[in-house]
Amino acid sequence: MIASAIPWSSGRANKEQMNRSTRSISAKPNTVIIIGILLVLGILTSSIFATGADEGFAIYLTEQDVSPAQMEVLSHVTLTERPVISSEDIITYNAQTHEIRLTDQAFERICALDVPVQGRAFMVCVDKQSIYWGAFWTPISSISFDGVTIWQPYSAQDPGIITLQLGYPSSSFYGGQDPRNSPEILKSLEQAGKLIDKLSITSIEELPHSLKGYELYSWEEEGQWHFTLTTGTNRIKTLEEITAEEDLISETGWGRIQVAGADAIKDVLSRLPEGESVFWCDESHVGQSAETDFQLPPESIANGIEDYAAQCGLAFVVTIQSC
Repeated sequence: MIASAIPWSSGRANKEQMNRSTRSISAKPNTVIIIGILLVLGILTSSIFATGADEGFAIYLTEQDVSPAQMEVLSHVTLTERPVISSEDIITYNAQTHEIRLTDQAFERICALDVPVQGRAFMVCVDKQSIYWGAFWTPISSISFDGVTIWQPYSAQDPGIITLQLGYPSSSFYGGQDPRNSPEILKSLEQAGKLIDKLSITSIEELPHSLKGYELYSWEEEGQWHFTLTTGTNRIKTLEEITAEEDLISETGWGRIQVAGADAIKDVLSRLPEGESVFWCDESHVGQSAETDFQLPPESIANGIEDYAAQCGLAFVVTIQSC
C-alpha cells in the first residue's frame, strides 16, 4: 500500500509556513493604518502652512469689506483668502518712514483697488496673525480718519511706493500709540531681507523734487558750522526739527538732513534736482524763541556755498544777512 499521508516532519514545516503567511497577512492592515496616519499628518502639516504659518508680513482686506468705522467694535474680523500685499510683493520696507517699495505688479494692483471716500479696511498681519488694522484712503476724500492709512496712489505712473501713515488728512488727526514699529513686524521683514532702517544721504543719487523748494539753515556750534537742509513747507518749523541730528529722508517727498562743514553741505546740495529752489533762512522761520542763532557763516564760506549751488543749477536765494 502506497502511503498517502504526509510525513510528520513535512507537515510541521507546512504548518509553520502557513503560520508565517497568516502573520504576514495580519500585519498588512497595520501597515496600511500607519501609512494612512502619515498621509493624514502630511495633509495637516500642509494645511498649517497653507493658513500662513510661514507667510511673514502681509496686508489683508476684510472678507465682507468691513467699514473702517465698524472695525473697532468688532471682536473678530474674517480676512480674505489671499493678501492684497504679500511679502513677495515688497522690495523694501523703510522702518523710519514706513514707506513700502512694491513690485510693479503689486503697485498697479493697489492703484486699481476700489477705495470709497469712507476708506477700505485692511489688516496688517504676520503669519496671518493680526497685528493692527488700518484703512486704504483716497486723497480726494473729505472725510477725516484717526487710524493708520495707506493713501491710494494717483496713478500707476507714480514711483512704486506706498506709505503706512498716521491719520488722514494729516497726522494731527491721529490719536493713540503708533503700532507700526511692532517687534513682530520688524523681525519678520528683517528675516525676509526686506527691512532697511533708514535712507542715508550717501545711499541715494537724487533727493525728490519739492513743490515749495528746500530751506537751508546754518548755525555755529563749538567752533564748527552746522547746516540743515529741509523740505520747504508753509508751516513754521520747530527748533528741535531744525537742529535734530537724525536725518529723515523720504523717497516720496519729505527730507531733513543735517551735516557739519561746508564740504558736507555742498555734497547734499549736489543731490538736489537741477532747477530746485533753495532758500537760506533765519530764525524768523522757526516758531519759537530760538536759542540757536541761525545766521550765515563767514563771507568766504557763504560765497563758496552759493557759488557751488549755482554750478549745480539751483535757484539759490539768501534771505538773511551775513554777520
